[in-house]
Amino acid sequence: MFSYLCGDIPQSNVSVSILIVDDHQIVSDGLKALLDSYDNVEIKGEARNGSEALQMLGLFKIDVVLLDLDMPVMGGVEFMKEFRRTKSEAKVIVLTMHDEKAMIRSLLDLGASGYLLKNSSRSELITAIEAVVKGKQHLSEDVHTVLLTPDKNLRNGKMAELTAREVEILRHVAEGMSNKEIGDKLFISPRTVDTHRTNLMQKLELHNVASMVRFAIQNGLID
Repeated sequence: MFSYLCGDIPQSNVSVSILIVDDHQIVSDGLKALLDSYDNVEIKGEARNGSEALQMLGLFKIDVVLLDLDMPVMGGVEFMKEFRRTKSEAKVIVLTMHDEKAMIRSLLDLGASGYLLKNSSRSELITAIEAVVKGKQHLSEDVHTVLLTPDKNLRNGKMAELTAREVEILRHVAEGMSNKEIGDKLFISPRTVDTHRTNLMQKLELHNVASMVRFAIQNGLID
């Protein structure tokens, strides 16, 4: 899907191509509406998950990726891990409601150029796009505040409910490994891995891979 928008991003002779990556159509539509009055911005495409986004990056020249984190098939964290391997020159701005310090740091370490919360204004979104296309980093004021807040002990008491094997599997899931890859590493069957995953998700009251990744980061299982 392609859209050509009008407005006034300062690079008067440069078209900034944007890829929106979000599994909610209403969010994608909202972002296009927010950018509608700005010149030299081209919405090159929309992806509903990280896997689709990687495919589009291979097909089109993209300057800026606006990336959600919680998506089916491949979420934002998994996308960033794969994105680094593509050597793409696109700049990634994470656009999410997640304001956990560990999550922010993790995405920045993975190569995100910007991090905005979804309550950011249109002007801040444009400022972020302007900054990253110039090779600068842009964090919203709320994100800056989170990063400057002194660390607290994030270890969740529910960790004590997990067996050593479940902790191992949680770590490997958060690292982006499949059931088969985890099984091969731990010398157990993929079905056994799936059983452990189901049990630990029930214990931790988690419902998808993205929430498992957040929990693992918050509890120091991965960087």
